[in-house]
Amino acid sequence: MRLEFLPIVIVVIAGLAYFFYSQEKKRREVLRAWAKRQGWRFDSSKRKGWDRDFPGLKIFGKGHSRHGKNVITGRFRGREVLCFDYQYTTGSGKNQQTHLHCLTILRLDHPVIPLQIRREHVFDKVGEFLGADDIDFESVEFSKTFYVTSPDRKWAYDVLHTRAMEFLLGAPKHFSIAFGHNEIAVSKSGRGAPAHYEEGVKLAHELVDMIPDYVMQQLKGT
Repeated sequence: MRLEFLPIVIVVIAGLAYFFYSQEKKRREVLRAWAKRQGWRFDSSKRKGWDRDFPGLKIFGKGHSRHGKNVITGRFRGREVLCFDYQYTTGSGKNQQTHLHCLTILRLDHPVIPLQIRREHVFDKVGEFLGADDIDFESVEFSKTFYVTSPDRKWAYDVLHTRAMEFLLGAPKHFSIAFGHNEIAVSKSGRGAPAHYEEGVKLAHELVDMIPDYVMQQLKGT
C-alpha cells in the first residue's frame, strides 16, 4: 500500500467502526425499550457460563469464546423467559469464524428430554449416507423438511405428533428448536430484534402446550 493512501484507509476504517457502533447502540436501546414495555428486565453486560446453566442445550457447548449479552428476562404465561444475543467462535487464525445467534429460552417446571428440530439442508443428505441418526416420521413432508435428533425416539414421537408437525410446517423458517433438560430454546442465526423474540417465545410456548397430557404427567412423575 502506498503511504499517501494510509490516512484515507484509517479514516474509512474509523468511519465504519463508528457506524457499526452507533447501529448496535440503537438496536440495544430498541431492545431495552421493548423489554420495558413487557415489564421485563434488560441487562446489556456480557454473561458466560451458559453451558453450566443449560447443559442439555448443545449450542452452548460449541466453539470457544462463548458469551451472551443484551439479556432480557421476564415471564410469559407463567413461564420464565430469557432472550439474548449469543455468540461463539470456531477455528483460529485466518480460519476463525464467529457465529451469532438470537436465542429465546423458556424454563419449564418439569423435566424434558433433549430433542433438536431444525430445517434440513443439503449437507444432511451426506450425513444420512454416513449413518447420521435423523428421525423420520409418518409425515413425508415433515421428514423431508426437518432434521430431528434425540437420544429417545419415543419422546420425539410424543412431542411431534400430527398437530405439532402441522404447526411447525407453518412456523417461520428461520428458527431452530431444542429441548434441553428443563427448558426449550428457539434460535435464529444473526442478531435479534423484538419481533424475533416475540416469535420465538410464542413458538416455544405453543409447542410445549401441544405435548399430550399423558406425556406431561409422565414427565412430572404423576
